[in-house]
Amino acid sequence: MIAEVNTISDIKQVSDEIEKEVSRYVVGWEGVTRSLIIALLTGGHVLIEGVPGTAKTYLAKIFSDSLSLEFKRIQSTPDLMPADITGSRIFNPKTLEFDFMPGPIFANIVLVDEINRAPPKTQSALLEAMQESQCTVDGNTMTLEEPFMILATKNPIEFAGTYPLPPAQLDRFMSRLIMNYPVKEAWVEMLRRKNVRGETIAVEPIVQKEAVLSARRIIRHEVEVEDDVLDYVADIVRSTRTLKNVILGGSPTASISLLKASKGHAAVAGGRNTVTKDDVRAVAFDVLNHRLLLREGTLDATKEEDSSDYGMSQIRNTLAQSMATVKS
Repeated sequence: MIAEVNTISDIKQVSDEIEKEVSRYVVGWEGVTRSLIIALLTGGHVLIEGVPGTAKTYLAKIFSDSLSLEFKRIQSTPDLMPADITGSRIFNPKTLEFDFMPGPIFANIVLVDEINRAPPKTQSALLEAMQESQCTVDGNTMTLEEPFMILATKNPIEFAGTYPLPPAQLDRFMSRLIMNYPVKEAWVEMLRRKNVRGETIAVEPIVQKEAVLSARRIIRHEVEVEDDVLDYVADIVRSTRTLKNVILGGSPTASISLLKASKGHAAVAGGRNTVTKDDVRAVAFDVLNHRLLLREGTLDATKEEDSSDYGMSQIRNTLAQSMATVKS
């Protein structure tokens, strides 16, 4: 287990080892795994969206098991209450006082499964934690232990008994990762492994908490970004607000998330301490796709590309059009 991270090359090694361990159990989603690592090492939260049966929850669980961090899971339901997430004070008859019983939000990695099944009041219990890494219960504010990361899953095809996530809440996720169906080769390999190994799972933790915190500090302070790259980030986000089919484009928060993700990509994917425009382009779709609100009528369900991936092609094309207007 990796207990210490001192350089950018150490971060690259950590990433490679985590990807290798996760790939022993999850097939066909290597890019999603890398994006999870980038979010973990840059302090971001992730929304994983896809149709049922594509291993969203399974991947999140395997990923968390590869880290020596405290993990908690919240299964969202329509009757879930805010106290079920944050915890509450319970009367202790021995001491005649109310003792605080912490909820699952007090962990390093929190999986919120099917987040859109929780009612808005309960979803709002996550907002303070995601934005400020703290939780307020009965007027008392408690700091959440770092590292802290929310992994949420969402099903895009079910609407009955679900509650849409408002733009303000979506904006708190660094990235939205799309997991629909794998390619055939990955599909066959998954069946082969299940046929031979069955349901046996024994994930080996790869990295300790201290190493994750060190990697965060290194990426934050030692990965450099030149002014021309900062201009590029700002121009990309600003350009999303100039298209006719976009009602709501990227915000300043989106540009900060794009910058952080770009720094993470430089360190994790390239083992570099300098961000390039290629790093920005590599993470732009994951960071910006859930922050665009398109006008009604821009998605055509009669078109195969729109109906098969639930509008992602249209959003991808919109982002591509937006980025094409920015000088690289």
